[in-house]
Amino acid sequence: MSASDILCYVGPAGDHNDRAMAASPELARAFAEATGRGVRTVGTPVPAEPTAWDVELDRARADLTTMARAAHEVLATGQQLVAANTRCVVALATIPAVLRHRPETVVVWFDAHADIHVPDSTPTGFLGGMAYSGPLGWWDSGLGAGLPDSQAVLVGARDVDPAEVTRLEQGSPAWVASGPGLAQRLAETVGDRPVFVHIDCDVLEPGIVATDYRVADGLTLDDVAACASALSGLDVVGLEIGEFEGPAAHTADDLIRAVSPLLR
Repeated sequence: MSASDILCYVGPAGDHNDRAMAASPELARAFAEATGRGVRTVGTPVPAEPTAWDVELDRARADLTTMARAAHEVLATGQQLVAANTRCVVALATIPAVLRHRPETVVVWFDAHADIHVPDSTPTGFLGGMAYSGPLGWWDSGLGAGLPDSQAVLVGARDVDPAEVTRLEQGSPAWVASGPGLAQRLAETVGDRPVFVHIDCDVLEPGIVATDYRVADGLTLDDVAACASALSGLDVVGLEIGEFEGPAAHTADDLIRAVSPLLR
């Protein structure tokens, strides 16, 4: 294994089902073929047992801690961090590692959901609904934080709970809605700052790839490619993709081609 490898997380991460644990290696393979890098697998798949967020987090903590160390090792070499994750919860480990090495980095979070609930506001107790707010330091995951509100950008969210809307209307994170001019509006929001891009596959229109959540009016692969091109001239510190449960109308290779402008 090399510190420049693609990271492939296959452990538990607040899963509703086992499909992403089975599918993330396919995503890692597509990343590896696009970059010429090897693959380092992190974690051990276990059957999904959906339960309260704190129980889920304790169950995943050992593998997430290993993922955080692996991310540190990549970033310490100056390499771009590229990760094929199971669920968005893995960002609790990766984003604090990014901010430790590159504290000025803007985290661009593509997701159908805002994922900015905290333990006191979550209506469901779902760990994934707190995946972005953990790195923001709004609650203590035990895996670190370090992301200032001013460096958080949410893209494509459309299934947002009232408590999250209140936060977003206050400008934290900055919310770039889907629609005409998306790529340009995203580029204007980020400016010339370095970026780390997180993509939750349910930001896409349902049926493009298989996902747990299916939220109508999502992005197309052309939308994603336009956003990737708009950010490609920046210092792209890294890229991670999660919530991929397998191919549907399109494959993992199609998805990686869309984001390829972001890859070094």
